[in-house]
Amino acid sequence: MKQARLRSHPILPVDDDTPKIFFYFNGKKLSAKPGEMISSALFANGIHIFGRHQKDNAAQGMFCANGQCSQCLVIADLIPVKACITPVSEGMQVFSLDGLPPIPQDDTPLKKMGTVSEFSTEVLIVGGGPAGLSAALELAKKNISCIICDDKKDLGGKLGLQTHNFFGSIKECYAGSRGIDIGNLLSAKLKKYPCVSIWTNSPVVGVFSDKKVGVVRNNRYVVIKAERIIIATGAREKTVSFPGCDLPGVYGAGAFQTLVNRDCIKPTDKLFILGCGNVGLICAYHALQAGIDVVGLAEAMPVCGGYKVHLDKIKRLGVSVFTSHTVVRAEGVDHVQQVIIAQIDKDFRPIDGSEKAFDVDTLLIAVGLSPVDEFVKQAKSFGFPLYTAGDADCISEASAAMISGKIVAKEVLKDKGFAVKIPKKWLEMVEVFRSPPGPVKGLYPLPKKRLVYPVIRCDQEIPCNPCIDVCRFNSIVIPEKNIMGRPRFEGECVGCLRCVAICPGCAITLVDKRYDTSKKNALVIVPWEMPEGVISVGDIVTTTGLDGEVIGTGKVRGLKQLKWQNKRTHVSLEVAYDQADLVAGIQIKKPAIAQRVSRSVKSSDDEIIICRCERVTKREIIDYIKKTGTRDVNAVKAALRVGMGPCGGKTCTTLIISIFKELGITIDSVTPPVERPFNQEISMDAFLEEEL
Repeated sequence: MKQARLRSHPILPVDDDTPKIFFYFNGKKLSAKPGEMISSALFANGIHIFGRHQKDNAAQGMFCANGQCSQCLVIADLIPVKACITPVSEGMQVFSLDGLPPIPQDDTPLKKMGTVSEFSTEVLIVGGGPAGLSAALELAKKNISCIICDDKKDLGGKLGLQTHNFFGSIKECYAGSRGIDIGNLLSAKLKKYPCVSIWTNSPVVGVFSDKKVGVVRNNRYVVIKAERIIIATGAREKTVSFPGCDLPGVYGAGAFQTLVNRDCIKPTDKLFILGCGNVGLICAYHALQAGIDVVGLAEAMPVCGGYKVHLDKIKRLGVSVFTSHTVVRAEGVDHVQQVIIAQIDKDFRPIDGSEKAFDVDTLLIAVGLSPVDEFVKQAKSFGFPLYTAGDADCISEASAAMISGKIVAKEVLKDKGFAVKIPKKWLEMVEVFRSPPGPVKGLYPLPKKRLVYPVIRCDQEIPCNPCIDVCRFNSIVIPEKNIMGRPRFEGECVGCLRCVAICPGCAITLVDKRYDTSKKNALVIVPWEMPEGVISVGDIVTTTGLDGEVIGTGKVRGLKQLKWQNKRTHVSLEVAYDQADLVAGIQIKKPAIAQRVSRSVKSSDDEIIICRCERVTKREIIDYIKKTGTRDVNAVKAALRVGMGPCGGKTCTTLIISIFKELGITIDSVTPPVERPFNQEISMDAFLEEEL
């Protein structure tokens, strides 16, 4: 059976000597790492289909890898569980969920209801990501008792999946450091404060009218009574609907990052991505780091919404990006085998004859995020003393989440009577970090009559300035005098490479024209984070420019890492003298060549699955809305069972509301679904105690 574990990675430590345990899937003995999730262990063994749906025998696989959906249900030691949030254990018997599972013969003695333990704290923080951790640190400085609850075994949230250098400010949000390192840094700081109780593997499952919060801690249901609550639950991924969107192999960007960057698993060989915001662009880069062929990206808008430096660095590597395109169909037998995209018009309708087909085994959906705000809605309805931070308040970058967490903590302290002020700089900065990228304004002129100098390719206004802080001679400045400005070199340079090493966008190269006094060749130092062996000393490589255009060729003269920033390699390229200022990167793959689509790919609403749990089609929903004239999602739910599966509507609700909009119904007139605790499944064991 094919093993899919990474053997090396340019950023992540990969431990091939981790002791193995063994479990069984459908009777077959497989190896796993202790503590990894069942889904990851199955993917590591090349298994992507976890079962078949009882309604139509459709293949089921992984979609969110975060416990938000139910695509990955399996039977583990006789219990139906979500494979993505259930750790594998030695000897575990896992079976695919094919249809409805039989009720097992269970002679376990009956148990009676246990007592529910109650805890008290000044502040409960729901979510241990960048916002929650930052808030807890500010409160801990004033010795405020806090409980911070997170459903994962480690704090940090999505920081633990981010291997790239962060944008922003070094002083305020660790810009230039990698997300994985920032998460560890914040967690380590928090553990020094005894006033903070850290509850990991402790999902919050509901808030109630008696001002108590339900939590499953150590597999026991408990409640917390808090004076104040900060909800920093982050975001969940949006999705889109098209024929084949429910096939195994179609899954969210976060699921991909979980498999690759958390679990060091190579889940795909050929990948296509829908969505060119920062998440999609970053996932493409992460895939290339894992040795995965990124066939291309499609973006519905004419211009990618993510930072241009993210876009530029994948185009320089040879990845194709198709703007004003969308996915119209994913095809395959039980798994994605081909994706078909098409150009769209100004009304976002596919243009006949523009279809392009690519053979891939995975399609990532990276079309945006929605706040995880069900607790916010419930807490507000019950009159909780409530605060929100991070993506639960406003979708933005993790840099903004950290600052918003600090701001919210200051608000809590003020409300508790402390004489504190919220720094004006924080308020200004969080707004800047939450704003979309600014216009592309081009590059500043390069210095004249210098032999050694950096070429800074930040031609778009984005909130980032670590390069100005690391320059020893203060030779990099932002003329606009604000963090959204474009940096410019205008001073002395000794070629120390610190700016090249820290730039989050890999947008700075160093030109050294002392290399060849005859002015035939020059040396260009390029930042590099691709797998070992992709290039080697002595190789002749294709060089690329600012936007990925081919410049010429270069010879690799050296590969070097700096001690203080040792996860980025610096490639010394010998290039033609007159090309040195133009060389920005190295092409590692040829742009994708699409296949012609000679048949009709027009879709029918009967083909599109909206509710994955209950396998309800778009046609069924449209017909019911037209037939009844309903404007209530709850009515659709009651009639068709949409949103009544194990995911509780987390995946399909936004799609159902979009169908109302497609039918010309204003969103304001649509009644949203009622959300009641519990907000996720809880084992009855969590409420039971001793045997009867």
